[in-house]
Amino acid sequence: MNLWMSGRGWHGVAIVAMSAYVLWGIMLVANTAPREQAAKSVWDAVYTDAQASRGKEVYGRECGACHLDSLGGADMAPGLAGEAFLTTWNDLSVGDLFERIRISMPQDNAAGLTRQQYVDIVAYILQANKFPTGASELVHDLPTLKAIRILSKKPA
Repeated sequence: MNLWMSGRGWHGVAIVAMSAYVLWGIMLVANTAPREQAAKSVWDAVYTDAQASRGKEVYGRECGACHLDSLGGADMAPGLAGEAFLTTWNDLSVGDLFERIRISMPQDNAAGLTRQQYVDIVAYILQANKFPTGASELVHDLPTLKAIRILSKKPA
């Protein structure tokens, strides 16, 4: 008699499948729990004034021609400050913004800046959108940046 056709064969397959399902559930909970505990937002003062100042300088050289000195955007370059920016990026992460800028900007030299310059530009964009400054700089570590939410309204 074929082992797979016997009752014991199906029982073994069911045990393996159930074990895999339980292990998957444990891994899912383990992977989401730290993110929920460490949830931060741009309202938690995640960058410094000095970092935003460095970002403003780089922005002026590398971004201002298209996105304007006001960060208002023009033609095909979207605005990086104000209601349109906040609506577009609300509930996404600082890491999403960092990566979007890092891999696509400046348009004539995509990914041509250092990771530090990109994160400094992000700090400047946060400052232009009136998010509070703090004592610690944003780091250019993507998982850390992904854990910081952009929220257009300050949480209660």
